[in-house]
Amino acid sequence: MLRFLTAGESHGKGLTGILEGIPSGLALSASHIDAELKRRQKGYGRGGRMKIESDSAEILSGVRWGKTTGAPISLFIRNRDWENWKEGMSPDEKDALSIPPVTRPRPGHADLAGALKYNEKDIRNILERSSARETAMRAALGAVAKKFLLEFGIEIGSFVLQIGTVEAGLSGEHSEKKLHHLFKKAERSDLRCPESKTGEEMKLEIDRAMKSGDSLGGRFVVFATGLPPGLGSHIQWDRRLGGLLAQALMSIQAIKAVEVGFGTRLASMRGSQAMDEIFYELKEKKFTRKTNRMGGIEGGMTNGMPVVLSAVMKPIPTLKKPLRSADILTKEPFKAAYERSDVCAVPAASVVGEGMTALVLAGAFLEKFGGDSLGETGRNYNSYRQYLASF
Repeated sequence: MLRFLTAGESHGKGLTGILEGIPSGLALSASHIDAELKRRQKGYGRGGRMKIESDSAEILSGVRWGKTTGAPISLFIRNRDWENWKEGMSPDEKDALSIPPVTRPRPGHADLAGALKYNEKDIRNILERSSARETAMRAALGAVAKKFLLEFGIEIGSFVLQIGTVEAGLSGEHSEKKLHHLFKKAERSDLRCPESKTGEEMKLEIDRAMKSGDSLGGRFVVFATGLPPGLGSHIQWDRRLGGLLAQALMSIQAIKAVEVGFGTRLASMRGSQAMDEIFYELKEKKFTRKTNRMGGIEGGMTNGMPVVLSAVMKPIPTLKKPLRSADILTKEPFKAAYERSDVCAVPAASVVGEGMTALVLAGAFLEKFGGDSLGETGRNYNSYRQYLASF
């Protein structure tokens, strides 16, 4: 069983994460995790926080001499901005009221609902934890899951399809080879868009939004290749892999919609057009498809094709041109408070999406194949592959 927790606030000392269930024997270093953190911080349209932070993970436990031990892996990412918030975010009572309370909830944030739920008169106690700063730790933990999956030939990538009204012409079907090609091109773009011309148009869209004090959302694709059929299950609702992946992506701050495969496009298609016909490759001794409109998942399980997901991110709700709101104490109308923010964070969200997808798929992989050590998991997986070839 793979499970994880994160803790920490946006302007606190740092972020902490615990990942339990990774088998022993996996080669792992902080530099591998830092590479993923660096990918998350890139992106045209990011805010001033990215100029302050240069995220680096410290491995606190679960790894010895470069390899996992099977014990829980704990990570820590220090917030460099903590130096400016020692009193304002202090755990000590003596520092109470060292900064004024935030009483103006921002539309689109957790501010008001969180203040009502937890009976808080200072919204900072809500916004610090609900901030997308928390996703730095999810990217770090996801890096561990990606490293584990790569041991079995499972690769995860992403690319940006749309920012604001500018959309790349990449929403159709893509083979495994094409998906990897698009990912490689996206890695060379500061907007993670594989189409260079579209990427330039996206930058202009961001510039216009920035100039007007506004923000933008968008859409990105996350995919996984090399997955065997049979991860997940049709037996119970909470074991269906499509649901688990959708929930994982929806849990990322500002994500408002998720599709598997063709998703909403299937609503206007006939069954004969939508389903992926089944073939058997004698040479490779495996069942396969020539199309992948189902996004690699049928009946809550992987079917051997690439898993393809897309997610929609709403525009960043923190605006330099603030929206109207009402003070939680006086109930008087105000312009919502402004916290330093991005204009567009879709490229960063796509990297976090990779991490969350990896964590879910690693969990499903370990649920099926188990193993307390990497060697044991490998033996179990190889046995299953032999079984599939003889089916």
